[in-house]
Amino acid sequence: MAIKNYLLDTNTVIYYLQGQFSSSANKFMDGVFKHHAPSISIITEIELLCWETNSKEDMHILNQFIKDAQVFELDNNIKIKTITIRRAYKIKLPDAIIAATALVHDLTLLTRNEKDFSKISNVEITNPWNK
Repeated sequence: MAIKNYLLDTNTVIYYLQGQFSSSANKFMDGVFKHHAPSISIITEIELLCWETNSKEDMHILNQFIKDAQVFELDNNIKIKTITIRRAYKIKLPDAIIAATALVHDLTLLTRNEKDFSKISNVEITNPWNK
């Protein structure tokens, strides 16, 4: 059985780092990180760094997470796929970039935002809350 590669949406990172997942969802996430470093879009990196945290410790944890993650930059293939997604679906630009990143790099998107992302054909979605 092949090990899936995942792209984490911003909400998934925040829930994980704040320990807000159920024990089964947390176990699933730990299993994901056992096989691969976290992968995030440049959009998730930006959103995380703009997120208002409660302490310097929170910011340190965020910075360490980003440092350890594979961050996919906005390259030409992602830009082209984002344009295709935005033209076809009514979805916010940041979400379109995240979806395009998952598609271009053949990654399963880990998100709680199933409503918006499920509109986009070919994006494989896993909601850790359902684990």
